[in-house]
Amino acid sequence: MTALSKSWERAVVPVLILAAWEIVSRSGLLPAALLPAPSIVLHSWADWVFGFDETAQANSGRWLADALSSAVRVAAGYGIAVASGVLLGIAIGWWNWVERAIEPTIQMLRPVPPVSWIPVAIIWFGIANKPAIFLVFLGAVFPILMNTIHGVKTADRNLIRAASMMGATEQQLLRHVVFPAALPSIFAGLRIGIGAAWMLTVTAEMVAVKSGLGYVLWDSYYFLRYDLVLAAMASIGLLGYATDALIKLLMSAALHWQHASTLQSREG
Repeated sequence: MTALSKSWERAVVPVLILAAWEIVSRSGLLPAALLPAPSIVLHSWADWVFGFDETAQANSGRWLADALSSAVRVAAGYGIAVASGVLLGIAIGWWNWVERAIEPTIQMLRPVPPVSWIPVAIIWFGIANKPAIFLVFLGAVFPILMNTIHGVKTADRNLIRAASMMGATEQQLLRHVVFPAALPSIFAGLRIGIGAAWMLTVTAEMVAVKSGLGYVLWDSYYFLRYDLVLAAMASIGLLGYATDALIKLLMSAALHWQHASTLQSREG
């Protein structure tokens, strides 16, 4: 299958959705103010990005700054979640005493919706970047943590025993056997976590921050600018898609051995 045909397959559903949306919006079945046509949304979005006719009013030409503000919060919270989730997940998955000591607390905290922490985050950190980063961390850390624990616990015990028999230390086992074996599960958690990170930063920006894509979305809602609301939603979706694609590239590079073994098994 050629790259062109693959690209076309990916574009079919979005194109059909946009076409149906445009037809419904232009038909008058719904008030244009409630469901702006894609062409109107794209025009407002373009002005938000490039600032050529001030259709987006105060937001004209400010998209890059808004997107960067949100991306910085996602990167900070997600980075902390990755570091803590992977390290703690390996510890819980490998050492039984760590699991007994920490897992009950984690299982009590995990069902609590991250948005319920918003009042606490504002009390602790005020109205600024810190509460948003904190909420992003909460949204991303548990998927990463639980998938890391699963990856460590399901690592091939025969490989671990073989490495131990060859004289590998515990540190060498964790670094060269357990961690590589857990990587597929870890990357699954990373992909789930980045989606949660974008959702939580937008939620935090609606309440606790005065900048970013989420803030523009909420502010536009108050002023009945549903074209900008939809443009903000599309911006969040595209940035989330881009970061997930980046993680997939990293996964392909890190798990090249897995792809090679899959190809060999198919050829065999």
